[in-house]
Amino acid sequence: IAYTIVIASLKQYLDQKAKEEGIVAIDLMNPLLSAFSKKFNKEPNFQPRLMRKLDDNYFRRVEAVEFAVKYDDGQDIGGIKRADIVLIGVSRTSKTPLSMYLAHKRFKVANIPLVPEIAPPDELFSIPRNKCVGLIITPDKLNEIRKERLRNLGLTSQANYANFERILEELEYAEKIMKRIGCPVINVSNKAVEETADLILAMLKKERSWIG
Repeated sequence: IAYTIVIASLKQYLDQKAKEEGIVAIDLMNPLLSAFSKKFNKEPNFQPRLMRKLDDNYFRRVEAVEFAVKYDDGQDIGGIKRADIVLIGVSRTSKTPLSMYLAHKRFKVANIPLVPEIAPPDELFSIPRNKCVGLIITPDKLNEIRKERLRNLGLTSQANYANFERILEELEYAEKIMKRIGCPVINVSNKAVEETADLILAMLKKERSWIG
């Protein structure tokens, strides 16, 4: 309440001084705040620093981001059992961007790449299946993404990483692992990170009453 009084008084003071001095004062925020007030039927708080408020939500977000960085791309499988969400999929299925996006929503996310030559960690098969989400993609789309990735790295698109037969092998292997786990699966072929994240949260909210 004190903040509201101070901000409102300061605005009135500046308006009055500008009028007394014959200065043209333009309030850039008032039309925007008025529009929001009318649209949402709520009055502004007139309280500074709300966007950068160091509260519990802020520190939970920081903790989640640090978690996502530490347990990105299977660097440390110790995060699997501690994570709120575990993402699995072949390379270039947006596991890392999704982890970071969900971290900003305060979820601790670990992601594990699925590669035919490397056995998945045993921990994947011991966590609740609704805690894990499989990400799949069409072969054509993955081939396109990987070729672009190789070009950006200055490498030839003929590398095994973008080889179509290799891609089919990886996707088949990944789907077998996902079926074995029994986790929900999302096709990310033509989805933005935000859209995929919303689907993940909707699925988890449906199965876990504590997510809100």
